Amino acid sequence: MYTFDISTGSKADLYRDLLAAIDAVTVEERDGIANMANVAALIWQYLPDLNWAGFYRMVEGELVLGPFQGKVACIRIAVGAGVCGAAAATRETQLVEDVHAFPGHIACDAASRSELVVPIVDGDRLVGVLDLDSPEVARFDDEDAAGCEAIANVIAARIG
Repeated sequence: MYTFDISTGSKADLYRDLLAAIDAVTVEERDGIANMANVAALIWQYLPDLNWAGFYRMVEGELVLGPFQGKVACIRIAVGAGVCGAAAATRETQLVEDVHAFPGHIACDAASRSELVVPIVDGDRLVGVLDLDSPEVARFDDEDAAGCEAIANVIAARIG
């Protein structure tokens, strides 16, 4: 059984502790799906104001739904389509303050108002994306992006 002491202090402390917890549960596990499931659960449990947290895996040239927490989601997303597809196509983090202003946004959950999507790259191979949605406009900021990029860097080889 895992128990974690996740900081309720600053956002930097929160991400430091969350990253340590993610490292602890994934470091010795070889199954990528199991690791994605635990990471999604930890993010869901400790990051406030989310309505979806999870993964899309790169499978045969498209993003396919992976482990997540939240409502039922879109199953397949073309590279370049929506926020997740943009992150996959550019291999750059997408921080969207208002998804309704994002051209081509795919609304899996009509309650989502902001989104943060981080590409997960292992070596030169795109493994998938980490996707966080919130019902609040401008929920995510540069600190969230940096924290989630650090998570993606730690887990890239552990989920691919």
